[in-house]
Amino acid sequence: MDATCLAKLMSPTGWALLNALPPYDERQTLALSERLHREGIDPELVAAALTQSRLRAKAHVKFGDFADGMLFTPAGLEQSTRLLVAAHHARRYTDAGVTKLADLTCGIGADTMAFASMGLAVLAVDTDAVTAGVATVNLRHFPEVEVRHGDGLTLDLAADGVDGIYADPARRTTGGSRVFDPAAYSPPLDALLALRERVPAVGLKLGPGLPHSALPDDAEAQWVSVEGDVIEVGLWFGPLAPDGPGRGALVLRAGGTHVVRVGPDGPSVPDVGPVGAYLYEPDGAVIRSGLVGEVAVQVQGRLVDRTIAYVTSDMLHPTHLATAYRVLDTMPFGLKRLRTYLRGRDVGRLTIKKRGTAVLPEQLRAQLDLHGDTEATIVLTRVAGLQQVLLVEPVS
Repeated sequence: MDATCLAKLMSPTGWALLNALPPYDERQTLALSERLHREGIDPELVAAALTQSRLRAKAHVKFGDFADGMLFTPAGLEQSTRLLVAAHHARRYTDAGVTKLADLTCGIGADTMAFASMGLAVLAVDTDAVTAGVATVNLRHFPEVEVRHGDGLTLDLAADGVDGIYADPARRTTGGSRVFDPAAYSPPLDALLALRERVPAVGLKLGPGLPHSALPDDAEAQWVSVEGDVIEVGLWFGPLAPDGPGRGALVLRAGGTHVVRVGPDGPSVPDVGPVGAYLYEPDGAVIRSGLVGEVAVQVQGRLVDRTIAYVTSDMLHPTHLATAYRVLDTMPFGLKRLRTYLRGRDVGRLTIKKRGTAVLPEQLRAQLDLHGDTEATIVLTRVAGLQQVLLVEPVS
């Protein structure tokens, strides 16, 4: 979307058209577009409105019904924080006593919405003029928010009365490719880290693939997952990390919010041993944060292999940090053996989980060629360095 399209959408005619469109349906888009053209509506406005309708439908995953009153850019929606997670970000600032926050890379305004909803005054900045315009629309209901088009790194933080900083640097090139080097973020990670010399309360949202070697010694790093999908790692400094430096995981599921954390001394080092009666698959945020050992402690278990993030235990100890499976059988991996075994149990529907093996589930499923009436779950992994197959069933 360019500035012209944004202006047309924000006109009374454009806004009315956008909000009068039916729920987005890809199959009806062409017919709807042709009808609107026949009614004499500007083709460029029609295209912009239909694009927004599509983005709003997609945005419901992150924003729920709030999406129906918002504007989006494709890149802005891709990087925007889910409101559920943004609320956790905001709570750190309010708990730390921050009163005015600078969101240096506000994008379409998702985090800023949560900050303002928690009573924080926010100075929201974005380097892209159209994105800043979209944020202005999305934040129109929050008088305590000021949106500026500019470079957040050039703000006079003291003059603006800022006592907290938040940033979510862009981690894709203009062509859409992912950027993995923190020095190539926009703004660069080092430039953002330098801000804590001026304002101690600094929070950064980064990609969950950030290596542990890139973590500053004074940061609390928290990996976040939503319904099993690992979406970010937050770096929190100063009063935003009241328990001091460390690593942790925030696991958000329909059943509630669950947190695990360790300090600078690091996580527990679990034992390695044979497969027991139960297998536990830690949540992705727990794995990324390197805290699989904490799951082992919770379930009184051990690793199946020193290099594999599966925990096993002889007893069932439910935990929100991992999915539990009852182990029904184990065997060395072999295609013919496994095919005969599953066919002998009349298996036709097979769930394949894997870790520590190069086997491709879809290729294996085709090679097994199962046609039975029952379903099963297998886990392909290493146990004490050897490729094994575990027949398991989920524990509800």
